[in-house]
Amino acid sequence: MRKIAVAIASTICGLVLLFTYPTSTGQSVAAAAALPVALPPNDSSLSSGRVSTPAPEASNTTSSGSGTGGASGTFAGSTSNTRYGPVQVQISVTGGKITAATALQVPQESSRDVRINSQAVPILNQETVQAQNAQIDTVSGATYTSDGYIKSLQSAIDAAHVG
Repeated sequence: MRKIAVAIASTICGLVLLFTYPTSTGQSVAAAAALPVALPPNDSSLSSGRVSTPAPEASNTTSSGSGTGGASGTFAGSTSNTRYGPVQVQISVTGGKITAATALQVPQESSRDVRINSQAVPILNQETVQAQNAQIDTVSGATYTSDGYIKSLQSAIDAAHVG
């Protein structure tokens, strides 16, 4: 009888700890699942298992801002090869501020890759614009994609000379 009481108490303590543990992004799973998901177009590029938009590494279309100071343009980071496939990020900069982030390449080999990255990439893009640098949290369940995203993002930021 005593073992049962200890087991129940341990289970309750474990559940309390689990449900009170803060997430790395401060965003609930329900809120993350509600984010809009952009899926790749349905074309022949899907037959290869990867969707990518070709972009030269660390390319840019820099122009001097209109008096706002700082760089402006679109900058593609270098491709980061992860365990599950390549990751490449592109940022848009206006007046020295990151206004948008887009993943040009993410692993798409399996339906699991597509499911994970369709949830993780919008979160990473949003955090990039909020943080204005590459010091963003990894997305739980998408560690390899997050790490590759951060490496590629840093090279894009370096090319843009922001952050």
